[in-house]
Amino acid sequence: MLSALQGMDAGFLLMFQNARTDWLDPLAAGYTSLGNAGVIWIAISLAMLCHRSTRPAGMLALCAMLLGLVCTNLILKPLVMRPRPWLDVAGLIPLINEDDPNSFPSGHTCAAFAAAMIFWRALPSQWLGVRCLLVMAVCMGLSRLYVGVHYPSDVLAGALVGSLCAWTVWYFWQMYQLRHSL
Repeated sequence: MLSALQGMDAGFLLMFQNARTDWLDPLAAGYTSLGNAGVIWIAISLAMLCHRSTRPAGMLALCAMLLGLVCTNLILKPLVMRPRPWLDVAGLIPLINEDDPNSFPSGHTCAAFAAAMIFWRALPSQWLGVRCLLVMAVCMGLSRLYVGVHYPSDVLAGALVGSLCAWTVWYFWQMYQLRHSL
């Protein structure tokens, strides 16, 4: 079962590599680097702290990303220790270098989905930025595939972990608000 998943993951990545274009390579590499250490999501969250109406969203997103960091980088990556794709997939050439040798799950994708899912819950749905931020989260995951540093299952797991971290933070925020409104 795991070898079949590995084969599908590898095949998908090689398909992505074959679809690369000269004009998209620097865009994908640049965008994925904005996710290093969650920088783009932290910056957006900090900017939200500056405005009263978006302050809870910024605070909760930072909490969800911190929880995602713990789950992904401190627990799951060292536990699973799945090597990066270029170490196992013959012919795969990554566009960027990653210092962390562990691939599963994608920390960039986890941070993106942790923040975006909080923004989706905490900000008004008619706010155009919410949809844009959700698209940005999906693009972060796709960029990790495009540059060849994660398997599709790494990205899916990162999105799931990030979403679960957002849900957990949102749940506790709702409980806190309920207790303090009585």
